[in-house]
Amino acid sequence: MEDYAYVLDYLAEGRPDSKGYKHESLVLALGKDEFKLFELLPKEGKSCNIGEKLYIGKEIEKREIIKHVKRRIGWDELTHAAQSEVPYVLDSIIDEEEDRFLEFYNKAHPITKRYHMLELLPGLGRKKMNAILKERDKNGEYESFEDLMERVSLVHKPKKLIKDRIMEELKNPDAKYKVWVAE
Repeated sequence: MEDYAYVLDYLAEGRPDSKGYKHESLVLALGKDEFKLFELLPKEGKSCNIGEKLYIGKEIEKREIIKHVKRRIGWDELTHAAQSEVPYVLDSIIDEEEDRFLEFYNKAHPITKRYHMLELLPGLGRKKMNAILKERDKNGEYESFEDLMERVSLVHKPKKLIKDRIMEELKNPDAKYKVWVAE
C-alpha cells in the first residue's frame, strides 16, 4: 500500500482524449515505496507541482491535495511529459532513501543455481557481480554508494543501475523477476 506518491504530471483539464462532457483534473503519479503508477483526483480548487510528494494513504483527513486514487495505470497510459519525469523522481527517491537501495547490493543472493539477483541490474554482468560479491564477503556490507564505488572499481554508477532496473520494471509489467515494482 502506497502512502505517498510523487507527481509526474498535472492535467488541469483532464486527459485530452477522454470521452464525455466532464473534464476532471488529474494527477499522474509514481508511488514512493512500491513504484506503482496512479491516476489521482485532486480536491476541488487544489493543484500541485511536478515532482511534489503527496500523501495518498488511507487516512483521508491527512490528504491535503488528493481527493482519492482514481486507478492504477500502466507505463503506456502516462503522458510523454510524465514518462520523462520518472527518472528525475526516481533520483530523488533513491537519494532520499539510499540505505533502502544500498541494501539490494548488501543482501542480494542467487535466484537460481545459474542466476543471481545482481544480474537483474541492466549493465551489470558476471564480472562486476563477482567483484561486488567478493568485496562484500571479504570486507563486509557497503555503507554507501560512494563506499561501493571506492571498494569495487568496476562499478561506477550503482544508483543508476538501480534506477535503470526500476525503469525496466515499470515499462515491462510482465517481467519474470520483480525487485522493486509491486504487482
